[in-house]
Amino acid sequence: MTTGITKRLSIMGALAAATVLCAPNARADYAVLRSGLRLHISGYENNGALVRLTVDGGVVNVPVEDFIAIEPEEHFDALAPEPVALTGPFASLIHAAAQKHGLDEALIARVIAVESNFNPRAVSRKQALGLMQLLPKTAAHYSVINIFDPAQNIDAGTHYLKDLLARYRGNLNLALAAYNAGPEMVERYRGVPPFAETQNYVRQITSKTTSVKTATSKN
Repeated sequence: MTTGITKRLSIMGALAAATVLCAPNARADYAVLRSGLRLHISGYENNGALVRLTVDGGVVNVPVEDFIAIEPEEHFDALAPEPVALTGPFASLIHAAAQKHGLDEALIARVIAVESNFNPRAVSRKQALGLMQLLPKTAAHYSVINIFDPAQNIDAGTHYLKDLLARYRGNLNLALAAYNAGPEMVERYRGVPPFAETQNYVRQITSKTTSVKTATSKN
């Protein structure tokens, strides 16, 4: 019993400290609940036995024992054009897709590197196919006839990524999370899903340590 009280007081103390440190116009964060749910919030307040969470469209009161933590929302800046010379057999296809859909070709190359390591015949355990690991329904949506054709695969994958960026108003980490786990998971968790695979995927692609030139040169 003493341990439970101590833990509860510790959580409440952390909330109080966070509330003091939180500026009125602070960016949105995530409230992590014991059930595993992550709520996208714009404010929070300790009301004794309850934690008052301000979410889009209203307020949610959560018992303090069901509250785990407040996590800051991750923001990834859109990748600025880099002076990276793409080489390899797919460089011209990546460049063409980037020009057609208005995306950075270094970003497209990074997605391909993480998705398939530039293997045009790659097949995942989830039956995602080709260079940009398109699911059959995604390929069909973008009128892909041969999913293993590098030109068609890169064009469709780039188009899909462009549409996800538009859907999430340019938020790169949300677009990448949706590309990896599906838009329905991003909607369910109101942010990057708490899956290690998806979170690592986003970090890998947005990391500026990735060497696009080295990766494409393997082919």
